[in-house]
Amino acid sequence: MSPNEEAKNEIDRKISIVRKILKANNLSAVRLRGVDWFAWATAGASNVVLLTTDVGIAEVIISADEAFVLTDSIEAERLEEEEIKGSYPIWKAAWQEPQQREAFVRELTHAGTVASDMPRDQELPLPKELREAKCILQPGEVDRYRTLCQEAAMAMTETLKDACQSWTGFELAARGSAALWSRGIHPALTLVGDERRLPLYRHATASADTLGDRAMLVFCARRHGLFANLTRFIYFRDPTARELRMKHDLAAIEAEIFDASRPGVSLGQIYETMRTSYAKFGYPGEIDKHHQGGTCGYLSREEVARPASENRIQAGMALAWNPSLIGCKIEDTVLVTDKGLEILTIDPAWPTFYAEDRMRPDYLVRT
Repeated sequence: MSPNEEAKNEIDRKISIVRKILKANNLSAVRLRGVDWFAWATAGASNVVLLTTDVGIAEVIISADEAFVLTDSIEAERLEEEEIKGSYPIWKAAWQEPQQREAFVRELTHAGTVASDMPRDQELPLPKELREAKCILQPGEVDRYRTLCQEAAMAMTETLKDACQSWTGFELAARGSAALWSRGIHPALTLVGDERRLPLYRHATASADTLGDRAMLVFCARRHGLFANLTRFIYFRDPTARELRMKHDLAAIEAEIFDASRPGVSLGQIYETMRTSYAKFGYPGEIDKHHQGGTCGYLSREEVARPASENRIQAGMALAWNPSLIGCKIEDTVLVTDKGLEILTIDPAWPTFYAEDRMRPDYLVRT
């Protein structure tokens, strides 16, 4: 089966899911405007022009008997040739006349009730069952995700193996972004913690400070709408005994989180596992210093785990947990399967150490 045929089959399955939900909720149509939802509905096509926007230059509308990509005359030809490739008919209007799109939607839906991921005017939010369906990855999505995560991990290795102590955080972020772009991956986030700022900030954005003796690089890397999330550390000296102990303690905390990440377990239950585990290993209160991650996929985090989180893990979901201590963090993107967790963001060239029953990313030490 050709890639276009596989994409068409995936899209057909998703349109079928949407139409069942439309019927169950007495809806005339859904409008999917967000970058994440557009990619989901189109088997990985992109409506992104401005990288930092949540809403792209086109949307998908699905009714009981029709489905279209809606855009304007600026974007239609490129979308057809490079992104949509015949998987949806494209409706377009002059960019100067956005009211034409709204008139078309009213006609298509017979002025009925419409739901949207980004509702406007009289539109309703998307039904919960559709939001849940987006988080369960289909086989084609899993294949795209595996490839993305492997390549993002390779970009991370390439960047940090070339890094120098004298680089600024800006330079490391730029090199990381270039390594991602060269693989067709959007650098949605590149955090850099340098020697001075690592102990101070859990979300250290890139700065003009030089890296110094050690640095952290974080990627949230997007392609086909999916996000690969990972964190790695480089040392230009030998780690201290305290740093090594914290690395192993954090991996042990993560191992308990991984063991709890099973189908049927709620995110709130996972949060409680995290809280207990931090205290067990001698770090009470550290859970309050930073969010701990959650489900991911078409967002870097679909839902962050909190004490009251009721949504449950299911096979086919992706997770990105990111437990942290002062100056220390561990993070990878994993897939939940009926047989356990599959770690996706792996580059065999990166050094690892054994933690419980898994190999985990070590510090890259270059002395």
